Amino acid sequence: MKKIVVLTGAGMSAESGISTFRDANGLWRNHRIEEVASPIAWANHMDLVLEFYNIRRKQLFEVKPNAGHIALLKLENYFDTQIVTQNVDDLHERAGSKKVLHLHGELKKARSTVDEHLVYELNHWELKKGDLCEKGSQLRPHIVWFGEAVPAFSEAVIMVQQADILIVVGTSLVVYPAASLMDYAPEHAEIYYLDPQANQLSARTNIHCRAARAGEGLPLLVDQIIERYKTS
Repeated sequence: MKKIVVLTGAGMSAESGISTFRDANGLWRNHRIEEVASPIAWANHMDLVLEFYNIRRKQLFEVKPNAGHIALLKLENYFDTQIVTQNVDDLHERAGSKKVLHLHGELKKARSTVDEHLVYELNHWELKKGDLCEKGSQLRPHIVWFGEAVPAFSEAVIMVQQADILIVVGTSLVVYPAASLMDYAPEHAEIYYLDPQANQLSARTNIHCRAARAGEGLPLLVDQIIERYKTS
C-alpha cells in the first residue's frame, strides 16, 4: 500500500471561514502577531494573549470542514494516509481523518506552564486567567509560539521521508521549519503542490504545481490520485 503524506497550511482552513488574523500589514488590533503569540507576550501581556486565542477558539466552534478536508478522507480508503498540518484547528479530525499531526499545536487544547506534558482538552472556547493545571499553575494555549521549538517537526520529517506521494496544499511555504519538509521527500516520491499562488519551486521533475484553492482543487486531485494509484 502506498504511503501518502499531506502537508496542509492556512489556506486549507481559510475556505471554512477561519481567519488567520494576519492581514496585509500583519497586525491584529494594532499589535503585530508576534506580540500576541510569543513567550514574551505571554509574560508581559497575558490578558491580551488569552483574548487573542479565545477569539480564534470561539470562531473555530462556529465553522465546519470544507470540501478539501472531506476529499482527503477518501484517500484513507486506498492508501496509508498521514496528514501533517501547520493549522491549529481540528477541521481535519472533524472531517474524519484518523492520522493527523499538528506541527504548531492545537487550539482546542491547553497545557500547564510548569509541565508541558500536562495537556488538557477544552470543551469551551474561553481560557481565562486563573484556570490552573493539576499542579496549580496557569494554563496556556497549547500552541507553538514564535521563538519556540517545534517538537513535532522531527516526527514529521520521518513521515515525509517515507512518502510515496506528498501533497502540499494551502501553504505559501515561507514559514519555517515547516516549509522545509518538502525537501525531505525521497527522490522517487511524486509531489503535488496545490495553492492559488503555486509556482514551480524546484528543478525536480516530480513536483506537479496546480494553482487552485483547496476546496476546489483537492477533490479533483484526490480522485485523480485514486484512479492512478489505487491498484499499485
